[in-house]
Amino acid sequence: MLIHPLIDPVALAIGPLAIHWYGLTYLLAFALFVLLGRARLTHQPFSTQADGRDWRNSDIEDILFLGVLGVVLGGRLGYCLFYQSAYYLSHPLEVFAVWQGGMSFHGGLLGVLVAMLWFAHSRNVRFLRITDLIAPCVPTGLAAGRLGNFINGELWGRVTDPSLPWGMVFRGAGDLPRHPSQIYQLLLEGLLLFVVLWFYARVPRKLGQVSALFLMGYGVLRFVAEYFREPDAHLGLLNLGLSMGQWLCMPMVLGGAIMSVVASKKNIP
Repeated sequence: MLIHPLIDPVALAIGPLAIHWYGLTYLLAFALFVLLGRARLTHQPFSTQADGRDWRNSDIEDILFLGVLGVVLGGRLGYCLFYQSAYYLSHPLEVFAVWQGGMSFHGGLLGVLVAMLWFAHSRNVRFLRITDLIAPCVPTGLAAGRLGNFINGELWGRVTDPSLPWGMVFRGAGDLPRHPSQIYQLLLEGLLLFVVLWFYARVPRKLGQVSALFLMGYGVLRFVAEYFREPDAHLGLLNLGLSMGQWLCMPMVLGGAIMSVVASKKNIP
């Protein structure tokens, strides 16, 4: 079995200024989003005035700015609501204590959707056109985030058999080997989902089909990865032996499947 490497969370320190690896992974996520988003604008239908407008690189930058706000606000509120609602109802001011940690992907997703609704309204563009544009650009950012989790030695996996060649002992998680679930999620929800979505979206699809595949793909892959990830200590496993993450993935998969069926029956190109 392996031992998780003791990596200094500070990548570079200049006097009182400290640059953390986790922050660098976020910068990497933003940079990849911009690069991939600009590449998406060269694909159909965005290269031919989709919705009667000329798409510009500045649109990608505006979407990123709003998306970051949605991720931060939605991710924090989602964590407080989905994972520790009773605690934060009795300590409402601690909702704003973001330095204590606690973010939820599913809450961040809802925050991004609200932000994209605002963008669609302000630019007079179809909402699903925007989500179809950005869906293939999201998984690489998720992969970068999971890399940050691994560097920090957090969100580790469940205990595994010592004979597993890549079983890893994480500091603070006892002496038993665990699944490096951060790497599993990096490969599944990050790289694999990116490849599938990118090549799927390269062929012109009906409005909403790319977004639907993202919802189904992420939901299924995250559901699988949760079987290897240690459940939240204060929640444990819930009904049917499933984690909170798995329960939150179910509406994603169902919603994506409904979207896919509806989109396939519409004549909107």
